[in-house]
Amino acid sequence: MRRFFMRINNVSLKSISLTMQKFLFILLFIGQISFAQITIKDSITTYPVSYATISFGNGNGLFADDEGQFVFTKKLYPDIDSLFISALGFKDLNIATNNLPNQLVMQPEAHQLDAVMIANKIDRKFKEEKLKPYLDDDYYKCWLPTIESEIAVYFPKTTSKDQQLSEVLFPIALESKDWNKRNRSNSDKKKFSTLFKVQFYENNDGKPGKVLTYETTVFRATEKDGDAYTLNIEDYNLFIPENGFFVSLQVLGYTNDEGKLLPNKKYKEIKSRQGDVVKIPTNFRPLLPFTDQMETKNTFIKRVFINGNNWLKFDLGDQFKSSLLDKNLFNYGIGLTYKTYKDE
Repeated sequence: MRRFFMRINNVSLKSISLTMQKFLFILLFIGQISFAQITIKDSITTYPVSYATISFGNGNGLFADDEGQFVFTKKLYPDIDSLFISALGFKDLNIATNNLPNQLVMQPEAHQLDAVMIANKIDRKFKEEKLKPYLDDDYYKCWLPTIESEIAVYFPKTTSKDQQLSEVLFPIALESKDWNKRNRSNSDKKKFSTLFKVQFYENNDGKPGKVLTYETTVFRATEKDGDAYTLNIEDYNLFIPENGFFVSLQVLGYTNDEGKLLPNKKYKEIKSRQGDVVKIPTNFRPLLPFTDQMETKNTFIKRVFINGNNWLKFDLGDQFKSSLLDKNLFNYGIGLTYKTYKDE
């Protein structure tokens, strides 16, 4: 009987020891995560700076989430010695990664918005008009989004009358789980939950210029949204300028079921034959269908972390290598809903 009790005590001690080890490991893991998680705040209001851009200066980067938080450690990014942080309405921030604090502050910066674009609500009769998006589920006609690329599409003003934007319709290509059944309308679609950021720009000599509103506009797209996501912007009171405007789309990354941006690494590291490590941007779903049905080339691309952050027309011979251009697919076919007001 005595030996029996001694065995029980030994087993209990071993169980307690294993439990303590697991507990200590969890505490250590939590400590590392909390240290790695950095928060960006407004220096005046102390509110979080949502969806700030964190550039590594080597052609890569990531984004903060809605609470201004992002994850950065030397283990994840061993070759990064400085961060370049930018956000609409704030002065840029450049900071070294050595002894990086868990809280960063950004200084607000005053801006003058285009008075033509932002206006009070007009209370008179209008005609609602729609520009349909160009839809296509052919995978070979789609752009693979990466966080380094922002896509902007130009829209002209179609009349001298006041025109207010109501909705923006972003075409999305859904992928079938079973490749052999991809052409069936009722085939199961691959799941995704992806966060996008939207911007509105003035037309500056045929290219996207300064932003027309400093509203932080994001939306989460899933396979349940179908072939196009409809973004309602009527409350913004955005009016189309005389020389037109641009709508842009940029992927921020995957989210959890609640729409929270996940801290995924935004590029893959691949060793070349020479032994060098090459960073390849991660592609995110959903795919974005391009079209050849538009008369003019209205789509521009900006590599957010490289090429001086400059806009280039998506066209042959404009520093782009893409199978889409080889197929004469020059445009991302965004749709619009807008109100054209009658003259008083």
